[in-house]
Amino acid sequence: MTTQTPRLEIRNLSRRFGQRQVVDNVSLTIEPGKVTCLLGPSGCGKSTTLRMIAGVEMQDAGEIYVDGDLICDTVFRIPPERRNIGLMFQDFALFPHLSVSDNVSFGLSGPKEAQRKRVAELLERVDLLRYIDSYPYELSGGEQQRVALARALAPRPSIMLMDEPFSGLDNRLRDGIRDDTLEILKEQDAAVLLVTHEPDEAMRMADEIALMREGRIVQTGAPYNIYRAPVDKAAMAFFSDINVIRAKVQGALAETPFGKFLTPGVADGQSVEIVTRPHHVHVDFDRNGKGPAPTVEHGTAVRGVVQRARFMGTESLVEFRMDFDGSIFKVTVPNVFLPQEGQPLWLTIRRDRCYVFPAAM
Repeated sequence: MTTQTPRLEIRNLSRRFGQRQVVDNVSLTIEPGKVTCLLGPSGCGKSTTLRMIAGVEMQDAGEIYVDGDLICDTVFRIPPERRNIGLMFQDFALFPHLSVSDNVSFGLSGPKEAQRKRVAELLERVDLLRYIDSYPYELSGGEQQRVALARALAPRPSIMLMDEPFSGLDNRLRDGIRDDTLEILKEQDAAVLLVTHEPDEAMRMADEIALMREGRIVQTGAPYNIYRAPVDKAAMAFFSDINVIRAKVQGALAETPFGKFLTPGVADGQSVEIVTRPHHVHVDFDRNGKGPAPTVEHGTAVRGVVQRARFMGTESLVEFRMDFDGSIFKVTVPNVFLPQEGQPLWLTIRRDRCYVFPAAM
């Protein structure tokens, strides 16, 4: 069985600015027709990684390969314009004095007739052929973004690098343009590396997510797997709000007000954090706060007092102050549920949706 050569491969890429290690030993592979999202908070090294791949920033260590061929290490370097890599940034960077046609054909060479044909083909694909002779200032932000996409695709790059390309668009436009862009990129069979700090965007677009923190990739995987099996509490918190219960381990068990949790492999006396997401905490409506907390199938019901309730459109977010330690628990409930501030209610948590991590020191 033959193994496909990655379209893009980076090995042990590092970059330091002064005393700060911005990118630290980053490795990634991307196959043709696949989208990898480099996801992480601002300042974690995502854009610097992208710039090194593009060739506009030099690495201090590491190698970059395209289709198995070395294009850059710390000695050998193919210049950016010869790497067959397309670039899209949050600033569309269209030339205001050039028409849409001239913007799209800017990176093309060869006969003018062939260039015009390629431009028309791409503008039709992004539904902007009618604006072929217009100027950027005559277009909306969403239309300018599609022109930038057509320009990036015009030379038929084998790799597309995208740095927060949709962040300047309003929410109404963003989802549709993201989906259209993704469809076009997959048609082109390009390997796509998308930089974003938005988990929703990564989950929507990526075949694989590489979660980055402080210059390092801390976890990679398919969106479903990286969401359902976070490597640590911080990775879990990057995708959603979390609730945390602290406990100590005794006999491979952590005892909490919600019941006992298995902690295999954790030494006795060690502190752990049991973490769950708001939509895995349930209000025990059958009890409605009556009497002592019973043991139920997925744990023990625990009393909390409503601090705040807000309707979020498709669900309600309710914050409780828990009796056992005064901490705030966030709970999401489908549809409209707006209990009064100060109302006591009983909560349970799904045991199979809780994660046990070593407690932060």
